[in-house]
Amino acid sequence: MPSVGRCVLAAFSKPRYRGRVKRALLLILPLLLSGCLFGGGDDDRPPPRRAGSRPATLNMPTSSETRACYADLARDNIQYSPLPDHDFGGGCKVVGAVQLIDIGLPVTNLKAMRCGLARAFTGWARNGVAPAARQILGSDLVRIETFGTYVCRNIVGSAGNSGKLSGHGIANAVDISAFILSDGRRISIEQGWRSNDRDVKTFLRTIQTSACKRFGTVLSPDYNAVHYNHLHLEADKAKFCR
Repeated sequence: MPSVGRCVLAAFSKPRYRGRVKRALLLILPLLLSGCLFGGGDDDRPPPRRAGSRPATLNMPTSSETRACYADLARDNIQYSPLPDHDFGGGCKVVGAVQLIDIGLPVTNLKAMRCGLARAFTGWARNGVAPAARQILGSDLVRIETFGTYVCRNIVGSAGNSGKLSGHGIANAVDISAFILSDGRRISIEQGWRSNDRDVKTFLRTIQTSACKRFGTVLSPDYNAVHYNHLHLEADKAKFCR
């Protein structure tokens, strides 16, 4: 891409090419933006599939379910933008997804999220995390930090599920890394999960319990070493919380 950028700039500097370059940029800009929202980069390549294996068969939301979810987001005054469905191959696809714009507080690294995940995440942030921060830590929640949402990859760190497509591969999971409070404290999963600070540990266990009521799969540092620094929240029907 850097070489392409230099070529575009060189052409734009020549008056006789400016009109053509402008028209070309208008055509490719939506594609560039789509790449940003869906993740982009090497991590989005389809995971390798063993010979003879079948594509992952994961339940996808119907159009009516997605429309109902859009209505729920609008009713809760959540600003979002619907995203086009996209099949990346290898089982990785984004269906019925949104880009969250404003949920009432900043959240880092959010890209494409299936609408149901966005709805559950917003409810958890507003009604689970924010009140817990205020009641247990005595400070308001001002930002949530994440490691992101969509990325085309298989599950890692679990022998029983090795080779299976991750919930991230269908934009149905988000990894939570830390919480920023109004008093300046940063409560991270990595440092706080086994902290000697009783209030911090209580806060993190409380929001985990809250997450287990809203998400089908919740994985913490107690699950395995891969999750030492984040909470994995997935909007499926597994009913697995650890």
